[in-house]
Amino acid sequence: MSDAVADARPLDGIEADIDRATGALLRQQRKDGHWVFELEADATIPAEYVLLRQYLAEPDDLDLERKIGVYLRRIQGAHGGWPLFHGGAFDISASVKAYFCLKMIGDSPDAPHMAKARAAILAYGGAERANVFTRILLAQFGQLPWSRVPTIPVELILLPRWFPIHLSRMSYWARTVLVPLLVLASLRLRARNPRGIGIAELFATEARAAPGIAAHQHRGWALFYGGLDRVLKLVEPLWPKGMRRRAIERCRTFVTERLNGEDGLGAIYPAMANSVMMYDALGYPPDHPDRAIARHSIEKLLIVGDDEAYCQPCVSPVWDTALAAHAMLEVGTPEATEAAREGLEWLKPLQELEVKGDWAERRPDVRPGGWAFQYRNAHYPDLDDTAVVVMAMDRVQQGGGGTEARYSEAIARGTEWVAGLQSRNGGWGAFDADNLDLHLNNIPFADHGALLDPPTADVSARCVSMLAQLGETPANPAMRAGLDYLEREQMADGSWFGRWGVNYIYGTWSVLCALNAAGLDGTTPMVRKAADWLIAIQNEDGGWGEDCTSYKLDYRGYDPAASTASQTAWALLGLMAAGEVDHPAVARGIAYLRQTQDEAGLWQQDAYTGGGFPRVFYLRYHGYPKFFPLWALARYRNLSRTNSRQVAYGM
Repeated sequence: MSDAVADARPLDGIEADIDRATGALLRQQRKDGHWVFELEADATIPAEYVLLRQYLAEPDDLDLERKIGVYLRRIQGAHGGWPLFHGGAFDISASVKAYFCLKMIGDSPDAPHMAKARAAILAYGGAERANVFTRILLAQFGQLPWSRVPTIPVELILLPRWFPIHLSRMSYWARTVLVPLLVLASLRLRARNPRGIGIAELFATEARAAPGIAAHQHRGWALFYGGLDRVLKLVEPLWPKGMRRRAIERCRTFVTERLNGEDGLGAIYPAMANSVMMYDALGYPPDHPDRAIARHSIEKLLIVGDDEAYCQPCVSPVWDTALAAHAMLEVGTPEATEAAREGLEWLKPLQELEVKGDWAERRPDVRPGGWAFQYRNAHYPDLDDTAVVVMAMDRVQQGGGGTEARYSEAIARGTEWVAGLQSRNGGWGAFDADNLDLHLNNIPFADHGALLDPPTADVSARCVSMLAQLGETPANPAMRAGLDYLEREQMADGSWFGRWGVNYIYGTWSVLCALNAAGLDGTTPMVRKAADWLIAIQNEDGGWGEDCTSYKLDYRGYDPAASTASQTAWALLGLMAAGEVDHPAVARGIAYLRQTQDEAGLWQQDAYTGGGFPRVFYLRYHGYPKFFPLWALARYRNLSRTNSRQVAYGM
């Protein structure tokens, strides 16, 4: 440990650091009260964006292509390919798409960066080893025969709900991506590709055989579904044409009902892009209202700078605004509190009170009442976002100032919806209840291992936190079931898995906040064990860190990683929730945040600390190092100046 960290007196001058961070965050608030920060994934989506334009033969935008090319070349890894997160290992699928994109926009295959990428791809077995989504794209561009892609018959949408493979058994993201894709896989429209670009040089063998069983798949189930796939390939030409037309129409209706205006199908890029291609395959002209607005929704995801550009996987304004509001409420100055109220006023009308989304398949008697992650996504509100928004609204009401009943109805409806979507095992998923048909992750289409939305510790903790903050106790059956679920989910080392954040630090912070809100203090064994784990994994520099490789199938304990601002803040918030505000580890962590704060009042962080799909898709939330460290500093100041040392809220 450095002398600077050891000798730091965390409260000396901390007010000035909080003020600088608060000012920086206030300057990034939009005029209408909300916050939204960039949400960055890997090379895949910007590459797919360029290839989508060529699939549709849209007019060239050479300046935009040039900027995307600059971005892709910058994030190319030293290994020659493209990783799934900053500094990560080579990924075959991201690398194939990035190479294809760069070649499409004019990079010579003989250029050093292209030759290096090609060598890396071939060394890993060639483009034929890419995942299912990549192989579908290659089939669309004629680079791979459709026989090398798992069969996903469009008639799937006609199956009854009791059938073991049914859309309602899959996650929301799988549904929205898959339904338009069913049509595309049925019609097999060839990409226009006006430039005539191909990537035959990326295939290692003439046979171009598909990869084998994925690491997450159970051999018996995978062999069963693999056999089923072979049968489907044989019988597909014999499928009744009338049934196929009816299935395609059902898919079209599904997509159109959920088109979601300019925010797009499911408000996520893959579903949005598939919807545009589906309308194109069905003969809709570019100016047809449905196709046009679906296409426009994708443009809203672009981040275009002076020199670089990329396409986001989605946007996160509700999440960013709710979390920034919590940070501002923790700061507690009149200006910060007013900014939080402005954020909540922006959030209030975004609550979905009318549409019964897909979640109602399993909970038909529950009234709508949730918030989505994005600006609009009425069919797919998010339990995590809803719980965080409700807790922020409750904090403001508890603070008074003329807002004592301002959010009462919104809080009540949000709470009702969250409580209604608790799964039978006591936990909560992100979008659905009881999304637990684990056998589906073994179908060939599910080689990404993320076809489902099962309950997770981090989302469950947020829901428990919300209920506890609103006054529920462990005597309440829903609370008791949630707490029991969290206790069962604790790892042997004391941590919790964080599905939507990286990873065990995120999960442990989330659960410790919930346990504190439920009245369980540091004498409770699972709280004590978790706090000890956080203290034990602190880095020498005083911070905490964990990278995306922690999403392993065989977790055997924490692997050290460089400290980051957001993960340090999570660890600190977790320890303070466990009653450890006076522990030396907390003082060192606060010192780390203060020493790494820049002159503008913010923290720099290239690391990806958000989870999309474990082991497959990760996220860099640009807002995380802006509001979480501020939140931790303000909470430390507040608790250090009180006698109780008790965190009063669920987060």
